[in-house]
Amino acid sequence: MNSYKIIGIMSGTSMDGVDVALVHFSRSEDQWQHMVQSVKTFSYTEHLLNSLKNSVHFSVEQLCMLDKELGRYFARCVNEFIHDPQISGEEIDAIASHGHTIFHQPENGFTLQIGCGTTIAVETGIVVINDFRSKDVILGGQGAPLVPIGDTLLYADRADAFLNIGGFANICLKRSTVVAFDIGPGNLPINELCQKYFRLQYDRNGELAKKGNLIPALFATLNGLDYYYQSAPKSLGTEWLNQVFTRILSTYSSEEPLDLLHTVTRHIAHQIVRILVDNNCSSILVTGGGAKNNFLIDQIRANFSGEVILPTEELIDFKEAIVFAFLGALYLDEKTSTLPSVTGAKRAAKSGVLHTP
Repeated sequence: MNSYKIIGIMSGTSMDGVDVALVHFSRSEDQWQHMVQSVKTFSYTEHLLNSLKNSVHFSVEQLCMLDKELGRYFARCVNEFIHDPQISGEEIDAIASHGHTIFHQPENGFTLQIGCGTTIAVETGIVVINDFRSKDVILGGQGAPLVPIGDTLLYADRADAFLNIGGFANICLKRSTVVAFDIGPGNLPINELCQKYFRLQYDRNGELAKKGNLIPALFATLNGLDYYYQSAPKSLGTEWLNQVFTRILSTYSSEEPLDLLHTVTRHIAHQIVRILVDNNCSSILVTGGGAKNNFLIDQIRANFSGEVILPTEELIDFKEAIVFAFLGALYLDEKTSTLPSVTGAKRAAKSGVLHTP
């Protein structure tokens, strides 16, 4: 039996913190088992948060500096995390870090996640595996989504589809050949509207959106976006959100903010339900911050006849960190971790780059 203790680090496009999970994985033949030992979310400093929000406009020099700064911050998070008396740093086989996505343009042959892996390794004294997306892009794939390998090997018995609502909403469909892709926006436009109009970081429980009314013209325009009718494999980055989605919202700036929030939330639910219905899903396991948006979940339930499963809060909040830890375990176990049927790459790959202390 092969066994690994991995710390997974996830920083998502919602920028609501750094999720850290220590997970013990074991493999007997082709069967994987896992146990989550400890989890914690670390808030970004105001300086780092502002830097990440503005990073798409940074010069090359500024971006290189931010890469190192974020690596040092990830290392501090890990060092604080392993100070827990129940955790022994010497027992940890590796840190698996997703990094923070700055650019994602697989159509142009690149994707960039920052948070220097060598910096993390040197400052923690632990081997680091990161840059899990680039090889798949080089092989002609989208480099995303990567979580479906965890859905299929760790959670397959929980539902027949898996929905994660983070900055973007993505889905994994259990089929004879696994299919997964980004459905569309998730928390990002909701958070941006809350920050712009209400001076809030997010819409707690969807309470603000619930108070608004639908703007039919905006709803129809958003639902008509070309991306939704493209075939998988496909994925989204913040570039698309800024250039397409947010630009449309800006033409409705005279509308009531509550109505904008209501309409965007209803739109996100509508696109999720459309995919569930089109693929004859009978049950869906929902994770990510959007799983806590009661109005969004209620809208999905009202229009989807199947079972909507909300798991434990630990899995809702830390599933991506857990699965990236799993990608680290697969790397150490010399196993491939990408699914060509999901990403569109030429072949499966052992994804990731190793950094030693």
